[in-house]
Amino acid sequence: MNLSFIRLGWRTLLRDLRAGELRLLVVAVTLAVAALTSVGFFADRLQGGLQRDALQLLGGDAVVASDNPTPAVFAERAKALGLQSVTTMGFPTMGRAGDDKGGASKLVALKSVQPGYPLRGTLTVAVGPGAAEQTTRDIPARGEVWVDAPLLESLGLAMGDMLLLGDSQLRITRIIVIEPDRGAGFMSFAPRVMLNEADVAATGLVQPASRLTYRFAVAGPAAAVKTFSQWAADEAKKPEQHGVRVESLESGRPEMRQTLDRAQKFLSLVALLAALLSAVAVALAARGFATDHLDASAMLRVLGQSQRTIAGAYTTEFALIGIFASALGVAVGYLVHYVFVLLLAGLVESALPAASLWPVAFGLGMGLTLLFAFGLPPVLQLAQVPPLRVIRRDVGGLKPASLAVLGVGVAGFAALLLAVSSDIKLGLIAVGGFAGAVALFAGLSWVAVKLLRRSVNEATAPRWLVLATRQISARPAYAVVQVSSLAVGLLALVLLVLLRTDLISSWRQATPPDAPNRFVINVMPEQADAFQQSLKDGGVKRYDWYPMIRGRLLAVNGKAVGPADYTDDRAKRLVDREFNLSTALQQPPHNQIVAGKWTENEQGAVSVEEGIAETLGLKMGDMLQFDIGGVQNEARITSLRKVDWGSMRANFFVMYPVDHLEGVAVTYLAAYRAPDKAGFDNALVRQFPNITNVDMGATITQVQRVLDQVIRAVEFLFAFTLAAGLVVLFAAVTATREERAREFAIMRAVGARASLLGQVQRAELMGVGLLAGFLASTVAVVVGWALARFVFDFTWTASPWVPLAGAVAGAVLALAAGWWGLREVLRRPVVETLRRAAE
Repeated sequence: MNLSFIRLGWRTLLRDLRAGELRLLVVAVTLAVAALTSVGFFADRLQGGLQRDALQLLGGDAVVASDNPTPAVFAERAKALGLQSVTTMGFPTMGRAGDDKGGASKLVALKSVQPGYPLRGTLTVAVGPGAAEQTTRDIPARGEVWVDAPLLESLGLAMGDMLLLGDSQLRITRIIVIEPDRGAGFMSFAPRVMLNEADVAATGLVQPASRLTYRFAVAGPAAAVKTFSQWAADEAKKPEQHGVRVESLESGRPEMRQTLDRAQKFLSLVALLAALLSAVAVALAARGFATDHLDASAMLRVLGQSQRTIAGAYTTEFALIGIFASALGVAVGYLVHYVFVLLLAGLVESALPAASLWPVAFGLGMGLTLLFAFGLPPVLQLAQVPPLRVIRRDVGGLKPASLAVLGVGVAGFAALLLAVSSDIKLGLIAVGGFAGAVALFAGLSWVAVKLLRRSVNEATAPRWLVLATRQISARPAYAVVQVSSLAVGLLALVLLVLLRTDLISSWRQATPPDAPNRFVINVMPEQADAFQQSLKDGGVKRYDWYPMIRGRLLAVNGKAVGPADYTDDRAKRLVDREFNLSTALQQPPHNQIVAGKWTENEQGAVSVEEGIAETLGLKMGDMLQFDIGGVQNEARITSLRKVDWGSMRANFFVMYPVDHLEGVAVTYLAAYRAPDKAGFDNALVRQFPNITNVDMGATITQVQRVLDQVIRAVEFLFAFTLAAGLVVLFAAVTATREERAREFAIMRAVGARASLLGQVQRAELMGVGLLAGFLASTVAVVVGWALARFVFDFTWTASPWVPLAGAVAGAVLALAAGWWGLREVLRRPVVETLRRAAE
């Protein structure tokens, strides 16, 4: 025979396709590629959309954002470079209808603008709800406001009516249709109200403790913008420039993507699990494929084919089937990503651009890497099968795959998985956790097999148990592979269940039944007594009442601190803005002291929330220096508190254990559960027009709506991972089908009943499933804790019953997979099985 390896590979491919021997390989590769590329297509289109709209989303070519009025040096530098500039200011407050219109109130996102706004993008308005849209370069005239259409319905107002903002009444003259720099199209939790900058002072809403956001946008020639951006970035790092950050086309606005970034992490995790499971399925299927082709390879050697030709033929076959399965997976992934776009439609309003070719190339590369890394090593051993196997079946069996080939393939596959993960910690925990789990499963299952034979007393144990024990211990290597493979598949399935029930449930944690649903801020000191009396008169018996103090951390132990002193992004943001500080004579009842002691009226002391202490590297006894409205204050950390942020109570990072601080400006915060009384909120806002009343019930409902969309997308992708897990279970259980068939045929030939052999098979499957399920569930708890702690920032609350439940689930799934994959083994005639073995 002088067939080239390409012709031989093509012929063997056609034969194996007709015989159905490549079916499991195709399914495993297709699932992995489809899961990864569906996330890849969605992320690619989302990134393209954000880049396309970046300038409009920013409202300029570059933006200097700050918590206080933009320092004059930035405006002077922009003017010197010949750049256009405009400043906007935004903050939440309450908008009200007049008493003659019902007096309803609503939390609104107030935004003041200057002539020239926006520098980039186009503002689109309408003269009324449902009216024709029109673009404009104008801004609201003095005495006027432009609003989102839903605000009219909420307050029962019409065009031309007056909107009450603090101490002012402004006429509604336009409906805002498109506000280019509002954000990346994400849901807004409050309707927009836009007014002229000249009207802000008259409202009386800007108070010392108000949380304002100033945005100084510039636009002009690219070279001048780049020069300004570089200068502004350096200027913002100076110690005297507090709370200043520079946003540009390159840096973007991270908060715009927060929701979808979290969603992408979940999607990436599920896709990674699918790919890891598919790798196990490919390895099992390839080994079964190689075992079935031992005799055919030996015959090719007898007919004169060289090892190089046989190896080339199987490589060609796997390359062709890999290209086909990968292309099929890319096509499926492309279709699936449209489902994500639909499920997350409320988060992204603008149409996304077409995807690039990068996900296609990545999917094809991932599929081929997966097949060559885990599928080809055992198949390449077929080239080394000696011709003597045609006569003697006890020679020429499969040997452990070349560690060098396998190592290179696994390293490449792991590198690709880390590349596709949206977070390096997520990738390392998922890939590293599974790699460690495989080694752990293999070691523990080997020990379990050795102990099993010793623990069963063949003299007293039931016959079916003795035979099942012999079956497992007679093939320890097969038992280890089977238990490890089952455990890996179950690990992913258990981890998904835990993620769904614990992580996502924590993410969507609802308000406790008795928790406050109203947060009122900006209560002035002179209003404190009257406000508390109004709450009592309205039937509010319990409420949190704390002073709010704005302060910036200047130094720790006498050393000045700034963003440059930290590497953690969250730490940089925290020290670059003002904290909400507070005072309380008594320890808050919903805060737990985890270190130190809360001493009432202790002067020069502060209590710090443990999370922020860890982030900023603070410890007990550290001396903190704050700038509070120009007043320098020093205090020592005397206690650390654990704060339950899901309690919906009033919580603070830093608290002074005293009644009040001398010489600092304060406003008050109240948190309470509003009485079920019509008009209570509106009456409160009418009496105290400067306050901001946040209805957390409505906000939580809107947040839940967003999270529901994300969770539906995640659960949809779960189907891929569940399918991959079932493929692994099926492949693991059926990996020794022919060996089982021969052994059962021999036992039946010497008189064993089919019912006894059925008991033996069920006992073996249950034992393997119980062990695999227990190991998988135990490791899943550890991996889940790591993901919760380091990636998703949740509190891990896995039940101690998880390993037991996992063991039972493993036994049930192993029995189900065994019934489906091995049902014909017991039905096959003995003569047919023995004849196959002799051929």
